[in-house]
Amino acid sequence: MTGSTVPPTTTAPTGTIARSRRRTPFWDNARFACIVLVVLGHAVQRLTYDSDIALSLYLLVYAFHMPAFAVISGYFSKSDAPTKTQMARVITDILVPYVVFEGLWTLTKWLVEGQANPNLTQPSWTLWFLLALGIFRVVLPYLALLRWPLLWTVVISIGAGYLPNIDSTFSLSRTLGLLPFFTLGWWLREHRVVTRLRLLDRRPWWVFAAAVGLLAVAAWTAWFFVDQWRDMNLREWLFYDENYAAIGGTQWWAGGVRLALMAVAVVLSVAFFALVPRDTHWWTHFGQYTMYVYLLHSFVLYPFRENGLLRNAEPTWLWLPLVIVFSVLIALALATRPVRRVFRPLVEPRPSWLFADRTLARREGRRSDPTGSRRPREQPRTPRPDPRQNG
Repeated sequence: MTGSTVPPTTTAPTGTIARSRRRTPFWDNARFACIVLVVLGHAVQRLTYDSDIALSLYLLVYAFHMPAFAVISGYFSKSDAPTKTQMARVITDILVPYVVFEGLWTLTKWLVEGQANPNLTQPSWTLWFLLALGIFRVVLPYLALLRWPLLWTVVISIGAGYLPNIDSTFSLSRTLGLLPFFTLGWWLREHRVVTRLRLLDRRPWWVFAAAVGLLAVAAWTAWFFVDQWRDMNLREWLFYDENYAAIGGTQWWAGGVRLALMAVAVVLSVAFFALVPRDTHWWTHFGQYTMYVYLLHSFVLYPFRENGLLRNAEPTWLWLPLVIVFSVLIALALATRPVRRVFRPLVEPRPSWLFADRTLARREGRRSDPTGSRRPREQPRTPRPDPRQNG
């Protein structure tokens, strides 16, 4: 998932032709910032029961971080009829990791809790997003055939909340709820909005100031009205995971609440993207490996969530900053090369035995993940020539 152009060819010193891909650092930065927010949201969750400020931060993060992630994923998705290779990648990048990690979660719960309920139709914790990405990919070519695809997905998202039979089975409720954001990302790329408006050029100072102001207002609103948000069960609304009646929205106009939250998510996502650095930083390349962080961080957080350490954790002014720093460190650590080497067979499996055409599992190597991130192949480091051998 990059802003790559057609890669130019350059002549290597040995005379061979090598291809170099020009990446747009902004997208890697945005992707990594999003995954840090994912980890933070999950890490701070246990603090929200006893801390208003932690709940306020939680609501602010959940108001836009997964919609922003869906926008990025949609931006780098294709609406053309899928090729055999693209169809195979839905299996290798989404379905197989989903089955693998569901199995790992079943085993973990059985070992820790003494019981487990293996059920592939009910995604465990974070795995719902894998299924959502798979469904997004499948339906996008059909949505692209319609007039006003964005409008239709908004109608679908709002309408799904009225139907009690649309639930977390195969993460369908969240998938339909977040579908407009994925479609928005695709629409922005399809109409070259980012390029035509030169949105990735250097931002004027007032853009930065306005984005900070918007997020500051949102943070203040989340904190000042925290009791009201708790009473209306806002966190459940932000999950897009339940029908309206199940979370207290029994009025006929309950869909208006989701529409308002979708508008807030778009505004806050714009503010978030406005603050994302445009330049390359030492952490930028970690944005190419967000799926490792996404699939593995829950296993790191699981002991802390279940042992009660973060319940009744006082004082909040100490614990909350620690959790924030811990979340950033987890995201950084899980995207490093040693972790990727160990867990690549689980996160990026290539089961050639599964296909009639075994080459389908190997095409494109390991250069993409389900969010659409494209990256060059990792080459083994070659030692520098010894100057003493020259002459």
